[in-house]
Amino acid sequence: MSAHGQPIPMTARASGPLTGEAAVPGDKSISHRSLIFGALTVGETRITGLLEGEDVLDTAKAMRAFGAEVTRLGPGDWSVHGVGVGGFSEPEDVIDFGNSGTGVRLVMGAMATTPIAATFTGDASLRKRPMGRITDPLALFGARAHGRSKGRLPLTLIGAADPVPVTFRMTVPSAQVKSAVLLAGLNAPGQTRVIEPDPTRDHTERMLRGFGAEVTVEKTDEGNLITLTGQPELRPQKVAVPRDPSSAAFPVCAALIVEGSEITVPGVSRNATRDGLYVTLLEMGADIAFENPREEGGEPVADLRVRYSELKGVEVPPERAASMIDEFPVLSVVASFAEGSTVMRGVRELRVKESDRIDAMAVGLRACGVSVDETEDTMTVHGMGAGAVPGGARCVTHLDHRIAMSFLVLGLATRAPVSLDDGSPIATSFPVFEPLMTGLGAAISRD
Repeated sequence: MSAHGQPIPMTARASGPLTGEAAVPGDKSISHRSLIFGALTVGETRITGLLEGEDVLDTAKAMRAFGAEVTRLGPGDWSVHGVGVGGFSEPEDVIDFGNSGTGVRLVMGAMATTPIAATFTGDASLRKRPMGRITDPLALFGARAHGRSKGRLPLTLIGAADPVPVTFRMTVPSAQVKSAVLLAGLNAPGQTRVIEPDPTRDHTERMLRGFGAEVTVEKTDEGNLITLTGQPELRPQKVAVPRDPSSAAFPVCAALIVEGSEITVPGVSRNATRDGLYVTLLEMGADIAFENPREEGGEPVADLRVRYSELKGVEVPPERAASMIDEFPVLSVVASFAEGSTVMRGVRELRVKESDRIDAMAVGLRACGVSVDETEDTMTVHGMGAGAVPGGARCVTHLDHRIAMSFLVLGLATRAPVSLDDGSPIATSFPVFEPLMTGLGAAISRD
């Protein structure tokens, strides 16, 4: 059961061709950051296309708790009157981030160099996730964290009274860690540096520049060296949020495995640090065309035209993992319908997401008749070919939105229906998933 509602059992059944336009919601990563950066300016930031899923709405509530004025003007249309860098006030109550690892980690970074205290919690899934990877680098600035064992939520963070700039070398490829350090560096004097051996999504660096901060990225023998000059005066912006490539992955992958399908997905971000799934699908033989390439809100976007395809298994190299870390669950579904095996390497990070996504997908796929091998850092799916996956299982979602949507995509092309114990977590990132998919012709229902 999610933190925000009762369990919603769901079932997906073999569908006829999927057709039409899939207008997926705004990018979740950029939506979170738009609200946070808007709160760190002085003046009004206007945001259009904001994802109104539970995760992002929890970040909006958090920005209000820290003193910003956050107003919904219409669907996807929001106004943020900020308090400036270092201007956060101390929240009066515990801040509940529900299921949102991105939201809580970025906000911890944003407040870590302001001399206030805040207590964070979340749902059962979020309370299991490691926060030490965030609080340890924030301690270098002078912040102090007091939480449960292994740094888990609930956790109280006390911001640094006299923050110092830091140089931090990342040990795990995580855009959340990188972003938290850079956000903390905003209110520290001098230059904060992050050494990133493996590139991760770069929305924070792009948006920092857009809001007026001085940020440089230099390629070195150790990887990317990102340097932020602290204590800037961020300028309010107009932010147009592009559509989320991670959300687009679900209708795209469904169209690839449901025979006869042809859909379009307009205005999807093609940021190179988020594009790994689409690179992999093309290698598998997917019929995906990227039409009308352009730039919106500082991000490259394109319209996707996707047709049903007969696919082959491939090897996904570890260096690509960071650019598609959220898409491996649905890739494992597509791989089930490919000819041959798909080997996914460098995926250890999946074990500490909303759930252990490697285990969750492996258990569910095996229950549906697919052979899956796994190690701590790899997942191999032995494809059965188009139309050959038996299905027929009831899968456990572990409060994980991407696991839930992946198994519903699976059931659209299996011989027998695939059911979920709980589809309610889908609302955290893709609140219109069900009507969007059924509008394309997907046979998805609530039990």
